[in-house]
Amino acid sequence: MSSEHPAQEGAGVPDGFERLWMPHRMAYIKGDAGVREGTGAGSESDAADNCPFCRAPALTDEEGLVVARGSLVFTVLNLYPYNGGHVMVCPYRHIADYVELTEPETAEFAAHTKRAIRALRESSGAQGFNVGMNLGGVAGAGIAAHLHQHVVPRWGGDTNFMPVVGRTKVLPELLADTRKLIAEAWPTD
Repeated sequence: MSSEHPAQEGAGVPDGFERLWMPHRMAYIKGDAGVREGTGAGSESDAADNCPFCRAPALTDEEGLVVARGSLVFTVLNLYPYNGGHVMVCPYRHIADYVELTEPETAEFAAHTKRAIRALRESSGAQGFNVGMNLGGVAGAGIAAHLHQHVVPRWGGDTNFMPVVGRTKVLPELLADTRKLIAEAWPTD
């Protein structure tokens, strides 16, 4: 092989790149695209059965990474977080679009977002937040069939060479530990 194309020399040949391995991501990568997107083939109930946001509330808080439960919405830790403490607010109903929320769901959705911000400030000293939702696959929604809003805590200097150059995020804490800290700091008002 030509030394001009070292990537073609074969697997396992050192190439000067350091790698951080995240093998748990392979389950997501290899998963059926419909399951990943929450748009599996079949009926609406089939899609909901394959939806992680429909499955999580049926589990214990620890198993489902549920931080807090309301009567119409719940807040869950992101399994693939952008930052430590990244949570998502979801309605229990399997709906895709923000405009499908009822007025009571909209009010509780907003209240959970505010509580998430308070809990993350309390539990982790977050200095800022990215809050938002991607409606539809073309807008970047990973699970487009079930509405969810991201609440991502931010700190000064939290973007360094790892995500910028290495396209890798280093999380300093296990998800179960993060879930417990946020749940304990969750406001009750």
